[in-house]
Amino acid sequence: MPHARKDNIDWLPDNYYHLYNRGARRLTIFPEEDNYLFVLRKVKKYCAECDLTLIAYCLMPNHYHFLTRQNGEHPAGLLPQRVFNSYSKAYNKKYEHSGTLFERRFQAKHIIDDTYLRHLCRYIHANPVKDGLVGRLEDWPYSNYPEWMDLRPGALFDSAFVADFFESKASYKAFVLDFLSTRYLPDGLDYLNDDPPANK
Repeated sequence: MPHARKDNIDWLPDNYYHLYNRGARRLTIFPEEDNYLFVLRKVKKYCAECDLTLIAYCLMPNHYHFLTRQNGEHPAGLLPQRVFNSYSKAYNKKYEHSGTLFERRFQAKHIIDDTYLRHLCRYIHANPVKDGLVGRLEDWPYSNYPEWMDLRPGALFDSAFVADFFESKASYKAFVLDFLSTRYLPDGLDYLNDDPPANK
């Protein structure tokens, strides 16, 4: 049985999904701080409405990653649909942009292996340092890594997940730093090698 599926997703309660996308032609989709904050407000709203828990997230200048747990019957795929439908309309109006904002429809992977789940968390949180946007993991404000480390409060975070899957905050930080040193991804997560570098 595969560890992750991309097409014909089964949207199931108590299951985890990696949802991601990037700007068309690697367009910067978050040109200003207000853009990031707009999206995070919408994410909070739709997670509550659709009974989803955001486990790990990172908004990058030209792409995004959401690792989400679907708690009920509402498909986790509703999150990017609703958030970015609203965001695209606001973006196009503000910047007088026409045409598609994103390269394609959002991508989804059903993550059903705990090892892959752990590796995906660290990959998502490592993105800003991996792409040279900041020097330290805690310095990127548009991910929930700071919540994982108890550096700031936040609603887009599940402390029980962190406690269940990682021995301690210090061990998780070491795990993320190990990825930045080795760039190791298990075979089932090799689709992440297609992740674009962020615009600087």
